[in-house]
Amino acid sequence: MIELHTLSRDSVPFHLNPDLIERIEAVPDTHIWMVTGSKLAVTETVEEVAAAIRKYRVDILARALLLAK
Repeated sequence: MIELHTLSRDSVPFHLNPDLIERIEAVPDTHIWMVTGSKLAVTETVEEVAAAIRKYRVDILARALLLAK
């Protein structure tokens, strides 16, 4: 799961499964469309979301490699 923040006055953090993301766009705020059809507005930039997804996937692969040894 990756941690993001809602685009609201309180900027509440939440965790999101990146495997359910369909697409991410900056319109001008960052919006994430899910495979379920829902849309989320977040405070992070598209680049920050993409970096969080990359880190999440690298962590999973690193753990899998450790378990395979």
